[in-house]
Amino acid sequence: MGPSVFREERHNADIAVIGGGMAGLCAALAAARHGAQVALMHDRPVLGGNASSEMRMHICGADRYHQIPLLRETGILEELRLANQRFNPHWNYSLWDLVLYEAAQQQPNLRLLLNCSCQDATMDGSRITSAKGWQLTTQTFHTVTAKIFIDCSGDAILAPLSGAEFRVGREARAEYGESIAPEQADQHTMGMTCLFQTREYDSPQSFDPPAWIERFEKDSDLPYGAKGHEFWGMGYWWIELGGEHDSIHDTEKLRHELLKIALGVWDHIKNRGDHGAANWALDWLQFLPAKRESRRYRGEHVLCQGDIEGGGQFDDLVAYGGWPMDDHHPAGFRAVKLGAPATIFHPAPSPYGIPYRALYSRNVANLMFSGRCASCTHAAMSSTRVMGTACSMGQAAGAAAALAALRGVEPRGLLPYIRELQQALLWDDCYLPGLALRAPALTAQARLTASQGNPEPVRDGIHRPVKGDFHSWKARVGDSITYEFSAPEEVREVALILDSALDRNIIMTRHVPVGKQLRTVPPPLPKEFRIEGFIAGKWQTLQHVTGNYQRLVRVPIGRRLEGVRLVLDATWGEKESHIYGFYGR
Repeated sequence: MGPSVFREERHNADIAVIGGGMAGLCAALAAARHGAQVALMHDRPVLGGNASSEMRMHICGADRYHQIPLLRETGILEELRLANQRFNPHWNYSLWDLVLYEAAQQQPNLRLLLNCSCQDATMDGSRITSAKGWQLTTQTFHTVTAKIFIDCSGDAILAPLSGAEFRVGREARAEYGESIAPEQADQHTMGMTCLFQTREYDSPQSFDPPAWIERFEKDSDLPYGAKGHEFWGMGYWWIELGGEHDSIHDTEKLRHELLKIALGVWDHIKNRGDHGAANWALDWLQFLPAKRESRRYRGEHVLCQGDIEGGGQFDDLVAYGGWPMDDHHPAGFRAVKLGAPATIFHPAPSPYGIPYRALYSRNVANLMFSGRCASCTHAAMSSTRVMGTACSMGQAAGAAAALAALRGVEPRGLLPYIRELQQALLWDDCYLPGLALRAPALTAQARLTASQGNPEPVRDGIHRPVKGDFHSWKARVGDSITYEFSAPEEVREVALILDSALDRNIIMTRHVPVGKQLRTVPPPLPKEFRIEGFIAGKWQTLQHVTGNYQRLVRVPIGRRLEGVRLVLDATWGEKESHIYGFYGR
C-alpha cells in the first residue's frame, strides 16, 4: 500500500477554541492577549459566523439594535466595529471579513486554522486531551493538544465527542419554573434562515424564477402579510425552517427548502402584484443557512427565564445580555399556516448578568463554551443567542481560560479568583453591569486636575453613561487632564477609554436606511492626542498619537515620572469629547 495522500500536523497550545464565529473569535483574541498560546479551529474560510459575508446577519445585543442607546457591547466587539468604521465605510461584507481576519491573523500567540472542521477528540478520564480537525483545502489532519478547550462552534461539536452533558429542545415548564416554556418537554428548536440581498437600479429589472421555487400568490401567504415584506434590501429573518427537524443533520435538505422559499418570496414581490420593486434585482443569495439553535451544554449553572427576568444578579457575573426572549416558533415559515406568529418577543430587562458558571461544563473538567451553545434553557437561550451577547460571553470565556491555564487550574478552579477575572475584563473595557474597575494604586493616590471641569469621573471605574450619570470628563480640543505624584513613580502604561459614541448606531446591517447609520469613525472620538510626562521639573511629550480610531487605547510608557497628562489635540469632527477612563499603572 502506498503512502497516504493526507498530511498530519500536531499543535500544542494552552487554549484550543473550536469555532470562529463572533463568540469564538472574541474568545481566542481574549485568551491570546492574556498570555495564553491559542489555536483557533474554524470550519469556514472566513471568520464571524452568522455575521460573516457568507450569512450577513447584523450583530444584535443588549442595546436591541440601538433601541436602547448606551448599552452597546464594548471590549473586543467594539474594537472590531470601530476598525470596520475606519477601513470599511461602505460596509462591504468581504472587507468586514478582512477586518476579522486581520484581527486574528496579526494577533501574537494565536494560531489560525481555517477551513478546518473538528471531527474527533481524545479523552483522559473527564478531560479532553486533544481535538482533531480535517482541513479541506490542504487535505491535512490537524490535531491540537491543549490544557483547556472552548467550544464556540454553535452546534457544540465537542459535546458528543467528549461525553459532555448537553440538551436539545425545549424544557418542560415545570423543570425550571418557566412560564414561557411548553407544558411538556420536546425536541423542538428554533430554525435556520437563508437571507437574500437586493439592489436598486435606474431602470426596470425582471425576475424569471427557477421552476422549482415555492409560489406565493397573496400577501396573506407570508408571515405578517403585506407589511412583513415592505423592506426587501436584506431579505427576511422569517424565511426560517428546521425547528421541527434535526437542526444539525437535516441542514442540507433544509437549505434547499429555504432557497425555494426565499426565491418564492422574491418572486411574490416582483411578479405577484405591484410592490414598488420594479427597479430592484437580486444581488446575493445565502447558501449557508444561519442557525439559531441546536445543542446546548449543561454547565454548573443553567441560565433560565427566571434568572433573566430577575436581572441576572450573580456574584460570578462575567458577561451580560439584554435582547428579549425572542422565541421563534418551531414551524418557522410554516407557522403562518397554523395561525401562529413566527416569533414571540417575551419581555426581558436590559441589561441582565450572565454567570461564569454557565460557561464551563459540569462533567468535562477542562471544557468551556460560549455563544448559542452556552449553558441555558431553551427559553433563556432565545435571548442569549444573539451575537452581541455571544461576544460578551466569548471574551469572558477566553480571558477566564487564559487565567486558569496560567494558574494551572481547571475552569471550575478559577471561581475563587472571580474578582480577578472581573477586574481583568473591566480593564479590557468590557461592561459588567453594577461592577466598577478598581483604579490602580498609582492612579487612585495621585492628585487629579484638569484645565476645566470636574475630572474625577475618569477614575471612578464606570466607562459609559449609566442612569443619567455620564461617568466622564467632557473635554474640548486643547484641554488637558493631569495626574501629579507626590514623588517620582514608575509608570508602565497609560490606559484611556474614549468616546466612541455609544449613543449612535454603528451596527453593520442592510436593514436600516443609510441616513440612519453612522458609517464613519464616530465624530467625538479623539483622533490626535499627546501623553506627556513631568520629568525634572518640565513637561515632555512621551507619545504623540495620531489617527486613533479606537475607544480603548493603551500607551506604553516605562519611565519614572513626577506626573502624567493627556492633551486632546483633535477629534474626528466634533468640538467636544468624553473621556471615560484615564489610568496610569
